[in-house]
Amino acid sequence: MTIRTALVSVGSTEESRVLLNSAFHLARDIGAHLQVLHVRSDPRETIPLLGEGMSVGMIDDMTRIAEDECNKRAQLARATYDACQAEFSAPVTDSPLAEGFSVSWTEASGREDEVLAQYGRLADLIFVARPNAESEVGHTLMLNAALFDTGRPALVVPPAGTQKMGSKIVVSWNGSSQSARAVSSALPILRNADEVSIFTIENLQTANQSSAGVAEYMAYHGIECSVRTLTGSGTPVGDELLKEVEAIGADLIVMGAYTHSRMRQLILGGVTRCVLEKSTVPLFMAH
Repeated sequence: MTIRTALVSVGSTEESRVLLNSAFHLARDIGAHLQVLHVRSDPRETIPLLGEGMSVGMIDDMTRIAEDECNKRAQLARATYDACQAEFSAPVTDSPLAEGFSVSWTEASGREDEVLAQYGRLADLIFVARPNAESEVGHTLMLNAALFDTGRPALVVPPAGTQKMGSKIVVSWNGSSQSARAVSSALPILRNADEVSIFTIENLQTANQSSAGVAEYMAYHGIECSVRTLTGSGTPVGDELLKEVEAIGADLIVMGAYTHSRMRQLILGGVTRCVLEKSTVPLFMAH
């Protein structure tokens, strides 16, 4: 089991530049082929109430302006990609090499989250930016598309970006199918870690039994790990997890995403929501 192909969708913003730079670093470290995707929006969809009370000339002018904006965004995105490719001296190939790091550029048209889902289903890993309070709605749509519409794991990059991950990894384990999928998908990264810690919460009914089981499972794959049980007393589970991650200096969290329903987590909160809002380290997530 290896991670041979990774996908990242980029635009023309500074956030996209940070995400792309991080994706280059991480794809190089794991020896994957990175497909860099830029999605052009349909100019007609960017014009609100197209045709209502507007003359043909006005529609043509607005469509032309929208097309010019799409072209400018595409040029800026391509320039950012070219700069990263040159900085990393990354081999450019249309398809993955037999082994090692390589990159490619792809342009497509449509709605960005829908196109990401389409391409993401044929990637081993999808890089996405972690939304924050200032992020546009599109960031959340991209994250949701990666997690729920591809069947693939997502590597969620914090707003400040990252240049390395995976030397000291925390696995947040609750015995769910989502946790199992995250661990299985992350095995290639877990194998190369210097230190792996499994964190469970003592008030989870299956914590002790299942955490011992996942430690044994990892041992089958040549991964030594320690098991820690967090108290979870008086502190939300997500905050307790992040506190311990910071305390040990971990640089990656592996966890299942939304083991309860998204609606429940949006209303009541939950570990996934908390970690996505506050984590300063990358998140390897699967649903």
